[in-house]
Amino acid sequence: MRELHDRLAALGLVSTGDETDDFGDGTLAVVEAFQRSRGLPITGDVDETTWARLLEAGWRLGQRLLYLTHPNLRGDDVAELQVRLAQLGFNPGRIDGVFGKLLEEALSDFQRNCALEPSATLTRATLLELVRMTSNGATRSLVNDARDMAGFDVEPSGPLVVCGHTPLAARLARACAESMDVTMLSDDSPVDVAAYANANAAAAVISVQTLKQIEGVHLHYWASYLSHSRRGEQLASAIAAALTRSQQFPRVEVTGMALPILRETKMTTLHIEHGVGSDEALEELAQVIALVLAEVFHRQP
Repeated sequence: MRELHDRLAALGLVSTGDETDDFGDGTLAVVEAFQRSRGLPITGDVDETTWARLLEAGWRLGQRLLYLTHPNLRGDDVAELQVRLAQLGFNPGRIDGVFGKLLEEALSDFQRNCALEPSATLTRATLLELVRMTSNGATRSLVNDARDMAGFDVEPSGPLVVCGHTPLAARLARACAESMDVTMLSDDSPVDVAAYANANAAAAVISVQTLKQIEGVHLHYWASYLSHSRRGEQLASAIAAALTRSQQFPRVEVTGMALPILRETKMTTLHIEHGVGSDEALEELAQVIALVLAEVFHRQP
């Protein structure tokens, strides 16, 4: 409990009214504030994902060597490295705080341009050069955002992956199969789904979850405190617009989040939450989403 308080306080989230060994209302409030800032479900529970993101938030650029490993290094220091390279025109991929292959290539290219050994490792010499070139305080656009807006990145051509152990997921997979190549993953974890989707260059991933406590439909696309998926936002907005024309779905929300399934997948991914509905409502929901997906990916039935 003391470590939890210390890590939150280091981020400026100080619990008022609670002792360092207590988890009271003050601690609950700052945990929720952290979850809100990181695009996580605001539960107040320090679950596995919240704790992992809290550990990542403690890293500062220069505190450790950064390089490609398996599993990938993760943290705010990785995110800052991605931002600094993107500001200089080197494409590290999505700003997600995960040291992947694109970041390795961008770092190596930066070192080569600075006449440093292209080791793809953030050494002290590399860090000094990077800070020197990006520390003038000027606001700069990110090259990965520019590429996203211009449509330069290659569109994946693999199957549509639908995942989730819900009646809607099965209906959605059947509806989409009329116009697209579909892979259905029912019981896989978000990490396993992401691994499959990334390995097979999936065109998109649609994750579905039933939540009894919500009404209507919630559509979530990738967004962090540093960047977001424009294509994911556009797809979610297109589905939301189609759903609001139906009498079955009076409440539709679109929100950027950093859920594991959204963070781990490299292609456009949506996480869809819906309340308990009738078979008729779920079938209509599946048909509407399938139609929008077919239109967006130019695969008319």
